[in-house]
Amino acid sequence: MSVYFEELDFRPTPMGVLSLRRRRQLATGVDIYEIKLGDEFLMSSAFTVAEIALARLGLEVLDRTNLDVVVGGLGLGYTSQAVLENPGVRSLVVVEALAEVIDWHEQGLLPLGKLLTGDSRCRFLNGDFFAMSHSADGFDPCVPGRRFDAVLVDIDHSPRNLLHPRHAALYAPEGLARLAAHLRPGGVFALWSNDPPDNAFERVLAGAFEKSAAHVVTFHNTSGDHDASNTVYVGVKARSARPEGNCEAVPSAA
Repeated sequence: MSVYFEELDFRPTPMGVLSLRRRRQLATGVDIYEIKLGDEFLMSSAFTVAEIALARLGLEVLDRTNLDVVVGGLGLGYTSQAVLENPGVRSLVVVEALAEVIDWHEQGLLPLGKLLTGDSRCRFLNGDFFAMSHSADGFDPCVPGRRFDAVLVDIDHSPRNLLHPRHAALYAPEGLARLAAHLRPGGVFALWSNDPPDNAFERVLAGAFEKSAAHVVTFHNTSGDHDASNTVYVGVKARSARPEGNCEAVPSAA
């Protein structure tokens, strides 16, 4: 195939046909990696500013170190990379529903694959983030009920534009309350959205967390004349009356 375009992998999944492709951006000479599900673009390395901001905005409000973090949605890995760049992070569990995406990172087909798999703090987990959030067992099968300092999510396009209808439960008051139960006191939930701030979701977020905010992240739109923007929602859980000891065992990276 042409050096300017290459389909790196193509796999059927229960959600549809998943494809990974690389194309050369002629104006810059930069290789762009894209993942598609059927005819729908899931992610592109041309637009990573907000994915990186998700990690930075979520973690910057934490006033402690030895952070244990969950990322919901591996994708191209930019949120996970930004988490690992924080020197206060002790462990990272990345939950990804599509085993194929994990395989692409482990095989080195994606630019950040070697960096993520080579970091002993980082562990990939093939699973349903939404089912885990709803369950009392939480996000770490090795330590059921384990709590974290931050849960950062980039899976659906927005709280209203979902990849699957069953995801909607997370964005309701009960769903956010269940997710907050997996956080330590003072812990953070942060969510990426492709849409402008949603007033209705902001009210739900404010009801589930002691503090909340919606950050508009602006970046250059390479395919248009105007800048584009995404939203990063951040909710901070209330602190407990008594300090919580950190007694959980931290499993070694797989």
